[in-house]
Amino acid sequence: MANSLQGFLWTMLLLFCAIQELGAWAMHTSVEGPGLGQPEDPTLLASGRVKRGWVWNQFFVVEEYTGTEPLYVGKIHSDSDEGDGSIKYTISGEGAGTIFLIDEITGDIHATERLDREQKTFYTLRAQARDRQTDQLLEPESEFIIKVQDINDSEPRFLEGPYIGSVAELSPIGTSVMQVMASDADDPTYGSSARVVYSVLEGEQHFTVDSKTGVIRTAVADLDRETQDRYEVVIRATDMAGQLGGLSGSTTVTIVVTDVNDNPPRFPQKMYQFSIVETAPVGTAIGRVKAEDSDIGENTDMTYQVKDEEGVEMFKVTTDSNTQEAVITVQKPLDYESKKVHTVVLEALNKFVDPRFLDLGTFRDQTIVRVSVLDVDEPPEFRPPSDLMEVQEDAHIGSVVGVVTALDPDTANRPVRYAIDRSTDAERIFDIDANTGAIVTGKVLDRETAGWHNITVLAMEADNHSQVSRASLRIRILDVNDNPPELATPYEAAVCEDAKPGQLIQTISVVDRDEPQSGHRFYFTLAPEATNNHHFSLLDIKDNTAAVHTQRVGFNRQEQDVYLLPILVVDSGPPALSSTGTLTIRICGCDSSGAIQSCNSTAYVVSATLSPGALIALLVCILILVVLILLILTLKRHHKSHLTSEDDEDMRDNVIKYNDEGGGEQDTEAYDMSALRSLYDFSEIKGGDGGGIAGEGGLSGNPASELRSLPQWVQSPDLDFSVFRDYICRKVEQADEDLSVPPYDSFQTYAFEGSDSPVPSLSSINTWSSSSEQDFSYLGGWGPRFRQLAALYGARRGEEDADAS
Repeated sequence: MANSLQGFLWTMLLLFCAIQELGAWAMHTSVEGPGLGQPEDPTLLASGRVKRGWVWNQFFVVEEYTGTEPLYVGKIHSDSDEGDGSIKYTISGEGAGTIFLIDEITGDIHATERLDREQKTFYTLRAQARDRQTDQLLEPESEFIIKVQDINDSEPRFLEGPYIGSVAELSPIGTSVMQVMASDADDPTYGSSARVVYSVLEGEQHFTVDSKTGVIRTAVADLDRETQDRYEVVIRATDMAGQLGGLSGSTTVTIVVTDVNDNPPRFPQKMYQFSIVETAPVGTAIGRVKAEDSDIGENTDMTYQVKDEEGVEMFKVTTDSNTQEAVITVQKPLDYESKKVHTVVLEALNKFVDPRFLDLGTFRDQTIVRVSVLDVDEPPEFRPPSDLMEVQEDAHIGSVVGVVTALDPDTANRPVRYAIDRSTDAERIFDIDANTGAIVTGKVLDRETAGWHNITVLAMEADNHSQVSRASLRIRILDVNDNPPELATPYEAAVCEDAKPGQLIQTISVVDRDEPQSGHRFYFTLAPEATNNHHFSLLDIKDNTAAVHTQRVGFNRQEQDVYLLPILVVDSGPPALSSTGTLTIRICGCDSSGAIQSCNSTAYVVSATLSPGALIALLVCILILVVLILLILTLKRHHKSHLTSEDDEDMRDNVIKYNDEGGGEQDTEAYDMSALRSLYDFSEIKGGDGGGIAGEGGLSGNPASELRSLPQWVQSPDLDFSVFRDYICRKVEQADEDLSVPPYDSFQTYAFEGSDSPVPSLSSINTWSSSSEQDFSYLGGWGPRFRQLAALYGARRGEEDADAS
């Protein structure tokens, strides 16, 4: 069928071309200008030839020619051609010699190749007519065009595919989905080859397409996304305006059905069951339920609510925004003993409801949730009264403040024991009866010290102390009048010597640590010991203050410059308490304007007798003065004894240290030799022995003579150390009694050097007389180190010899 149709088309085209060719022979057209209508060559006109021109019609060639012979295009002809073959026709330009060939004698042009108008629509060439003999141009070169004649050889194409569109479900019939467009490469100006119409090949049950515009529309109104959420529709485009023989192309359009909220939420079950222990704290999650919704996206967003009153009071439901589940939590403490099972009506409803679909039904659903409460062993529970108790501050120890009560909430109802958390009552001011819960005072109370006490009471099961409950208890201490009023400050006032009677000196106010419920009321009067006072008066102002005025004309501060006015203050009770305070009034010298210039400080008591407090203060001052005097005398005596003890020999002072060696025996300036010449006064030792004489029997008080009487120690079997023993014991006693110096850890004595020493001892410890029979001449033989000592004692020996002579 297709081959016969194509052959028919080719026959019609050839017939059309033959008709055009016959018309070319019937009509001669002279074309002027360059190419076909350009004037002839001037050289030709000069030779006297007649003006001639090209003769042809417009050239066309059919595309996609499939014949075996070259396709005849047309003929170029010069009117000077007489048919004798003297003129040679040639062409140049696009496709000349390759696609298009020309017969040199007849001027016939043929197409040798298959042309495609969609690739090139026309070719521009130039024609020449030459003398065959001389090859000279007989006609001016002329330009002509060969147009490629279109045939319907290109089918429509959808260039923008693949196509994806969308439409909301339940859209009305005729709702526009999208538009598709196909393009045809054929010539739109020639015939109907490029005129395209559209039609639906697949999916026509649900969608239609406009044949001219390609707009796809819905064909039904009951598109349901939950049933089918996408459709594949095949659209065909046909050229030749859809006539027989037209070419066509197709494309697949994917149409997605979008969701609308046309489905209400539905619970999969009509009842859900959960269980939870009765001790679960408020906010504990019991369980989750979810209502199903066939929609998607925000159309599935929903909220949950409790519909029954009991459920609203006991439970709370929230929506998990991620899973759209209902989360049921405890809103009020549960009690197994009160109710074991709770029934809750739960409702789910869409958050966003489309009013267009309200006729489909209510967009909500309900279910029942049963919550079973599980029993556990609970600690005791405190029962009212309130957490506030009151007690008078003068309550005796053991007085009952109040009673707390706690009961075991479990079915067993076990006995309860009570205690006080001692971290809240570390001073044990209160105690509690372990069996009855009675709180009693454990110590004397004082509201002024602590007006409130906060304690924690513990209640526990008698056989299981781990089950403990705590209750905070506030105890207020009620005030009783147990504190007398006192002057607000130690008042002092000054009055001029020339003061007039009735002059205000001072306004007195008082303070009271008590706080009576009816408020304070104080009464002022002069103390009994000041009733004979004629200098000052006291006026009770009746507003808890009093005023002191002068009662005489002028004062003389030379006679008395200070007055002590005792004031008695009494409160309103009950019972009424009182105290006496003293106002010190100084008599001062003032200038003419009343400004105080100077005041003396000698105190004088207004009354003839002193109060007990004043007497005690005076005795304390006298006692302190006596103690200070005794302390000063003791210190002086101790200091004197310390100075006396310094006159005694102190063995510590006998050790003299030198840290430098010196310059040898000739160096007498390296250190002070006078320190070596300081001898000890043993007169006290001799005196202790009774009968020591300063001359011969004892050591001389002259250091020079003592220096010369250093005898050599002579070892004797009948040595008597009693003198040194008594001396050392006396020194030890003095050191023990002297509290002003630190004790010494060690005391060393040196009796003798030893029996094997080659050098006799030079110690003077056993020297009993100022004169010595020892010969010191042997010191000269001891070497250079003892040369100075030998000279020293040698000189002394010479003096003794001189005295003897």
